[in-house]
Amino acid sequence: MTKRIAIYTRVSQDSQTTENQRRELITVAEKNGWEIVAEYEDHGISGSKGRDKRPGYDALMKAVARREIDLVASWAVDRLGRSLRDLVSFLNEINAKGVHLYLHQQALDTSTPSGRAMFGMLSVFADFEREMIRSRIMAGLARSTKKAGRPALDPEKIAKIERHLNSGTSINETARKLKVGVGTVHRIKVRMTNEAIAA
Repeated sequence: MTKRIAIYTRVSQDSQTTENQRRELITVAEKNGWEIVAEYEDHGISGSKGRDKRPGYDALMKAVARREIDLVASWAVDRLGRSLRDLVSFLNEINAKGVHLYLHQQALDTSTPSGRAMFGMLSVFADFEREMIRSRIMAGLARSTKKAGRPALDPEKIAKIERHLNSGTSINETARKLKVGVGTVHRIKVRMTNEAIAA
């Protein structure tokens, strides 16, 4: 049975052309005996844009949803999206409709056993990428939390600082002797002064 295919091409800059991508994909289709039933193009649109900003991509996905095609042919993975997760999400969506994907530069065809195996590997790597990103975010949050909060001094240490200050020891000397920050001693000194004024 002849495969009905849709060609999808995209370039990011208005000065670029999709013609080379299109020509190569048409050659592949002719060689494999595929029937090209539709062509979709996004011209001068970044792959990082969402579906609502990519009319060609949106029309392609509508054709997939209507099961008008058997296979999507694109020149390279970065024509479809900007990350591994984008690709796996796209693959999951079209596979749910029984549609396969051919990527010319990556020699990926999910209608073949080796292509399906590659898709399985991509899913694993996408999960790995997601976990790595999550780990980095959590580590960043932990670091920012540590920076934001000062470790609290125990009451005994505060009492020692107050005794030194009351005995006339300077802020810098008190900080040096008790191995605490000058800013910490200064804050305690200000508090003691305010309390003395209030009393």
